[in-house]
Amino acid sequence: MNEIINKKVEFRDLGLMDYQQAWDYQENLFGETVALKIKNRNLPKDEQLPTPNYLLFVEHPHVYTLGKSGKEENLLLDEEGLKSKEATFYKINRGGDITYHGPGQLVGYPLLDLDNFFTDIHKYLRLLEEAIILTLAEYGIEAGRIDGLTGVWLDAVNQINPRKICAMGVKSSRWVTMHGFAFNINADLNYFGNIIPCGIDDKAVTSLHLELGHPVDMEEVKEKVKRHLVELFEMELN
Repeated sequence: MNEIINKKVEFRDLGLMDYQQAWDYQENLFGETVALKIKNRNLPKDEQLPTPNYLLFVEHPHVYTLGKSGKEENLLLDEEGLKSKEATFYKINRGGDITYHGPGQLVGYPLLDLDNFFTDIHKYLRLLEEAIILTLAEYGIEAGRIDGLTGVWLDAVNQINPRKICAMGVKSSRWVTMHGFAFNINADLNYFGNIIPCGIDDKAVTSLHLELGHPVDMEEVKEKVKRHLVELFEMELN
């Protein structure tokens, strides 16, 4: 546990960034924070430094990513197929199965030292989901959770036509988080047809623009998501 609690979170909007570049960017921040935590453990209290927190927003060019517990056969494209779709593929170190990232999708990477907030990964995931659920409510869309499945879903209660609008996959080490959520705003959903999203083959995927029937202002959505994250985590956003 940190002796110094730091609820300040530095916000960075990375714009459109290649997946590998963003992954490396995350890994550097993550590595620095973990290294500082380890260093602090060997220092007297008055010499310890507060650990930093970051919230990164980004959009990626078309890419498929496979989590540690995922199955490669859930990607339905070979190398030629990926090339024809101008998409790339990465096996990565988050939880979860396969997912798609692309333009029109808001990807959020909170790199938080949960010792600064609460040490409960289940609560962490639920609060990320809650930020998206509250954002959707502002657009008049009722969203929720489905037992046993992470992410945010529409028609989560009756499940006549359940569809995922936001995927989640995180990594945590020494209570420092990385990776995060992928919220479909104006996403091209055709790309989801090339995978079995998150290994779930009996439920659909949707996007905010599809549900509303018109394109959505991405900057407006970012502000709403950011505001809800700040309130739920009691962050001080820089």
